[in-house]
Parts: sequence; C-alpha cells; structure tokens
Amino acid sequence: MRQITDGLRFPEGPIALSDGSVLLVEIQRGTLTRVAPDGTTTVVGDCGGGPNGAAIGPDGAVYVCNNGGFEWHDLHGLTAPGHQPAGYTGGRVQRVTMEGAVTELYTEVAGHPLRGPNDIVFDEHGGFYFTDLGKTRDRDRDRGGLYYGTVDGSRVEEIAYPLTEPNGVGLSPDGSRVYVSETVTGRVWYWDIDSPGRLRREPGAVGPGGARLLHGFSGYQPLDSLAVDSEGNVCVATLVAGAISVLDPDGELKDVVTMPEYDVFVTNICFGGPDLRTAYITSSGLGRLYAVEWPRPGLRLNFNT
Repeated sequence: MRQITDGLRFPEGPIALSDGSVLLVEIQRGTLTRVAPDGTTTVVGDCGGGPNGAAIGPDGAVYVCNNGGFEWHDLHGLTAPGHQPAGYTGGRVQRVTMEGAVTELYTEVAGHPLRGPNDIVFDEHGGFYFTDLGKTRDRDRDRGGLYYGTVDGSRVEEIAYPLTEPNGVGLSPDGSRVYVSETVTGRVWYWDIDSPGRLRREPGAVGPGGARLLHGFSGYQPLDSLAVDSEGNVCVATLVAGAISVLDPDGELKDVVTMPEYDVFVTNICFGGPDLRTAYITSSGLGRLYAVEWPRPGLRLNFNT
C-alpha cells in the first residue's frame, strides 16, 4: 500500500479517473478536489457545507451528496466530525461540472428537507440511489433513509425509510440489488430491485424498510461507505477497526484490509487503473489517500470516465 497524498481535510467520496487522477471531496474544506498521480491537488469546485459521497453522472458532471457540514474536533491527533454545526442550512444533492460550476439539484423530498445526504451510486438508466444519514445534535438525532433521483430534477423519491444512519450505498454487478451500510448499527442491508427506484419487498424481509440483512458486525464496528467489486463482494469501510472489510455476496466476511497507520476514520474505497485492480482508500482522520493493488478487479461504475 502506498500513500498518494496527505494534508487533505477529511477526504471522502473518491472517484478514480482514466487519466490516473482521483476526484474526491474534502468534507471539512467544502470542496471537490482532484488528486493527480503525483499527489498534487487542485480544487475543482467549491461546494460549501459538507460534500460527502460523489459520483459521475450520465452528463459527465459530478453529483455530490452534501451533508451540510459538521462541527469539527481533534481526536488524539485525528480530525473528527461531530454534531450538526451552528449555522447549518440543510443538506442537498449538488451538480458540479469539471469547470467548477456548482448548482443545487435537490434539497427536499416530498416536502421533507434533506438533512445529511451521504453517499450516491448511479444505475445504468442514469438515475441514482443515495442515502441520507441525517444529523446528530446534543439531545436527538434524525432518522435516515434511502432515496432515488434523476439528474434532470424531475424525480426524487423516498424508497426505504426509516433507516438508522444509512451511509454507504452500492449496486451489485448486474444492477439487481442495492446495498446500504448503516453506521451506528454496523449492519449491511440489501434490497432486490424491480425497476429503477422500485424495491422488491420479499415475504419475511423484516429489516428496516423491508430490507434483508447481508451482514451484522460483532462488537462495536460502525460502518462508513462502500464499493462493490467485479465478483459482487461488498467492500465496506469499517470505522474503529480502521479497515476495509470484504463481504462476499452471501454475507460472509472474507477479508479485512488495514491501513499502514491506524486511523479510526477509514471512510471509503473506489477502484481504478487500467484493469480496475487498484483500490483507492480514504484515511480521513489523517487526511490521506492511499492506493493498493487489489486481489480482484473492482466493478466499473456506470458513467465513470
């Protein structure tokens, strides 16, 4: 495993590009940033708030889940996100062009304001699934959900609610299943998909929103974002452990990949390189981006360039 760069301000949402660079968000800085192969960084767009998950859409723009920002703390030398900040203005889904133009696409669903949009993945039809983790305050916290939207602004729907701090979201290689990781419960759930944005509620599916359980982690292992590889394994960032945990499609834990230096906030993974065998991992508390050769090719995301 090699470090590409450091000094990032809580990086997340990595997107590997064909030229070897990586787009990512810096949540604390409020930017969409490009990291070149040599580690130099360039701001692509100023999103404000707290840009979180990101994905390239069918029009070549980057769609960003903006959680509205956090209070920030020092946790034994690590940068740590906290509660809803003073001056919080709400969550939103944003469109960011490669030239840096930032526009708001969605700020509410059916009259309910978005609170803390977190992660996003596009299906082959050009629509996107995204999670809203919600915000935490001193005495209460929001309930979260899974949503589906289109890039033309004509459709955004709540499709699974309530969930408990839903964070990462990803699709199976054939697009027939959507996965969601919940942070505080340490669980990965899944739903089968009938049609774009339409989930199948199977008899006996007693999880939240009619979900089925893929895997529940033992002990205290909160989860962050995830990516799916070409064999259908779910690679989920595992907080506290400071690792990427690899679950096979049946939910068995098959591998745990740790970072060179411990960071409680290992938050996300994406795949790139000519054969998709390079995994890029955000070590957010330390402000680093790592690259490691992966034992299996990743899954090529829809519309990635």
